[in-house]
Amino acid sequence: MLALTVGEPAGIGPEIALRAAWQRRHEANCVLLGDAAYLAMLAHDIEPAIRVSALSSQAVRNAGLPYFGPDRLIAIDVPLAAHVVAGQLDHLNGRSVLATLDLALEGLKAGWFSAMVTAPLQKSTINDAGIAFTGHTEYLALHSGTEQVVMMLAGVPAQTLGAAAAPALRVALATTHLPLQQVAAALSVDGLLRTLTIIDHDLKTKFGLAAPRILVCGLNPHAGENGYLGREEIDVIAPALAAAQAAGIDARGPYPADTVFQPKYLQEADCVLAMYHDQGLPVLKYATFGRGVNITLGLPFIRTSVDHGTALDLAAQGLGRADSGSMLAAIDSALAMIAASPTL
Repeated sequence: MLALTVGEPAGIGPEIALRAAWQRRHEANCVLLGDAAYLAMLAHDIEPAIRVSALSSQAVRNAGLPYFGPDRLIAIDVPLAAHVVAGQLDHLNGRSVLATLDLALEGLKAGWFSAMVTAPLQKSTINDAGIAFTGHTEYLALHSGTEQVVMMLAGVPAQTLGAAAAPALRVALATTHLPLQQVAAALSVDGLLRTLTIIDHDLKTKFGLAAPRILVCGLNPHAGENGYLGREEIDVIAPALAAAQAAGIDARGPYPADTVFQPKYLQEADCVLAMYHDQGLPVLKYATFGRGVNITLGLPFIRTSVDHGTALDLAAQGLGRADSGSMLAAIDSALAMIAASPTL
């Protein structure tokens, strides 16, 4: 059982969640969390063969989740407050979007689900509803009591698609949604050591890698050029690497970010740790966009997501224009992680 939160209702999230859940219905029971009536209407417009059966959250609490077989999808109803117009945000629906995350968290804790897969939401809608919200990653950490989490995106580069055992490119972030001018101050030896520890732990326990190899980027151009272009590599990153290595973590660097993403380095790595959002993710998204997966490391459960946003412009143009490839990849990654981590 996978919990699929359908995200911002005015965006492409509900469509790609329905399409992907239906396409993977023989591999997983993907339970949709969202407005059941809206999802049923949308499903009929996408493909009349897609049948959606609605359940209330209270019914699930009382009797658990039934299995109806692969001829229909389950939607646990989280009603919206306002009518949905594709492509047009409405802050009245912000609390309902957030409620789908709360329900997924409840279901994971109660054992209804083995993992959470999230469609994209619009942060501004939730903030406009009067709730301070910075993103899935931070919210799930806060509400699961997790002190620190790590954002990692992964995907198979386009040029290797179809190749036997094509390696995944994985890029984790030392900082996430911060203004660039705040990044240097946010880096610390202890913080980087905790980040490396989480990456190492989850690559072992959720990905089945016995001895993960992590390459670490510098912060500054040329990894600081021996201090001439900045001292963060000398004062912060190198000591964190030394501490990680002393703890048995195979972390190497710091490498210049403009050279580490070469095959000769990547073939020796299971993950690259970038210092900030736009240092590592442009490379990952260029190589894998539309097939990439956003994974939150450090949580006490498995959470995957798509590598893109709500695409309001596409949603406004009507059904059939959104690509569900990243949602399919997110489901497949969740299933692979479940198989590699039977104790979760």
